[in-house]
Amino acid sequence: MDRAKLHESITKNAQITFARSGGNGGQNVNKVNTKVHLVLPVASISGITDIERSRLCEKLSAIKNKDGCLFIDVDDERSSSRNRAIALSRLEERIGKALFIPKKRIKTKPTRASKERKLKLKKIRSEIKKSRSKIL
Repeated sequence: MDRAKLHESITKNAQITFARSGGNGGQNVNKVNTKVHLVLPVASISGITDIERSRLCEKLSAIKNKDGCLFIDVDDERSSSRNRAIALSRLEERIGKALFIPKKRIKTKPTRASKERKLKLKKIRSEIKKSRSKIL
């Protein structure tokens, strides 16, 4: 999955609407639409396979509605353009994390030297504990 193609696909297919948001803004809080509501249909994301698309729907079910659209609301900043940039970057980041497949861990066995060190330490500990006991 190419990050540049993903970014381009998201910016081209995302539907962005603005609304009034509470919080910071001073006098503008009741006049200016700065909250960003971003909606992206999963089917419109280009450059990913059907398997990746189903994985995306599974991993991002918390921000996906029944129509198969991902959505994000951002009202962090006073500026609508900054909120728009934040919303796009958050969505891109979440999609990237959802598509990431971690490597499978290969189990390893302890080496002979580590086994011998472990036995040596156990023997030393045993001797310490034996020396604390009463002498008969």
